[in-house]
Amino acid sequence: MSRDALIVAHGQPSDPASAEADLAGLAKAVAAHLPGWRLRSATLAAPDALAQAVGGLTSARVLPFFMADGWFTRVELPRRLAETGAEGFSCLPAFGLMPEVARIAAGAARSEIAAQGWQARDCTLVLAAHGSGRSRAPAEAAGRLRDAIAEVLPVHSIRLGFIEEDPALEDVARDAGPKALCLPLFVARWGHVVSDIPAALAAAEFSGPCLPPVGTLPEVPALLARAISMDALTA
Repeated sequence: MSRDALIVAHGQPSDPASAEADLAGLAKAVAAHLPGWRLRSATLAAPDALAQAVGGLTSARVLPFFMADGWFTRVELPRRLAETGAEGFSCLPAFGLMPEVARIAAGAARSEIAAQGWQARDCTLVLAAHGSGRSRAPAEAAGRLRDAIAEVLPVHSIRLGFIEEDPALEDVARDAGPKALCLPLFVARWGHVVSDIPAALAAAEFSGPCLPPVGTLPEVPALLARAISMDALTA
């Protein structure tokens, strides 16, 4: 049985090297939970990174570190893998579709609410997501995650806003109230998280805390390791 795995993310076209380094750090953290596995990582934005990561792997399990199962995971990633000559590779569900992500996200919000000294029933949670002008998949995935968070986090309201489609994050975050917090539904602290989300929140005069993106929460490496190893057990 192959014990090879590959974590793939979109990366950061404006600064591919730093995103590659971030993802390599995540892969190292995941590998700590998978003794005996050969684990590599690559972003699609870094030239030749995928081809280099695939080299020598056998029938690897590919974990798309994306928030949605859209064009990149359904079309571009398989195409790019085929270009490298990879054979027998199998793709797991995208990170954002894993049921445990809602629990992790709700836990982070719950901890921040407690740190602020607030009661959850008085709070508004603003979820910041990417969205797309071309596909409904990202918005639908974010909507399912919002609904799953609502089932386990009894806040006053949950608002979902997007960077690249309506409703815009700026509009959703406006007048969120004095006890509001924002959680970015992104895998890493890359371009949208460091620039677009703060700009939208500032334009909305949103004064509440903004949490780290869900993909950077401390429970994520163990979750990814379980996803990889469970897939191996059922393969």
